[in-house]
Amino acid sequence: MGDLLLVRHGETEWSLSGRHTGSTDIPLTENGREQARRLAPLVASHHIAAAFVSPMQRARETARLAGLEGARVDADLCEWDYGGYEGVTTVEIHRTRPDWFLFDDGVAPGPPEHPGESPEQVGARAERMLAKVDAALAEAEGSVVLISHGHFLRVLTARRLGLRASDGALFQLATGAVSRLSTEHRRHVVAGWNVRPPS
Repeated sequence: MGDLLLVRHGETEWSLSGRHTGSTDIPLTENGREQARRLAPLVASHHIAAAFVSPMQRARETARLAGLEGARVDADLCEWDYGGYEGVTTVEIHRTRPDWFLFDDGVAPGPPEHPGESPEQVGARAERMLAKVDAALAEAEGSVVLISHGHFLRVLTARRLGLRASDGALFQLATGAVSRLSTEHRRHVVAGWNVRPPS
């Protein structure tokens, strides 16, 4: 069975300022585009059987610049729905909820089109995506690449390793980074984490 490569999209203005960016579809910064371009050799060093990408432009542009033009768009790869915390920083949230922690507490309710997700709901979406990954790995030799978002990929990693969705908190993930999940003795393991190509 091949590996699972996780690519977090490049930098955006909101990731730079720490604003929670779920459904807001903002582009990469120029630095974010350069981060994505530098991913191309890392990605090319693997035989890719399939690639899936979030529908958000920051992820799709990262995929294109990293050499993954044919990645299939999948809405299950969207970032955590932050509901009422969309566009808000953790520092701002802590002014009224000093003990708030996303991976334990989830988010404040938002509008009907983006009501927010609990950690368990994000975990369930991650499990749906992992089922698609396993199907792709069974169909062809090589690795599968997911181009997505920081908090979602952290939850997906936790679920891949048999941990709770909230244990995604254990896996820091930078913009423009690649991580690799593999197997050892038929168990899922972290084989490389938060790798950023040299600038």
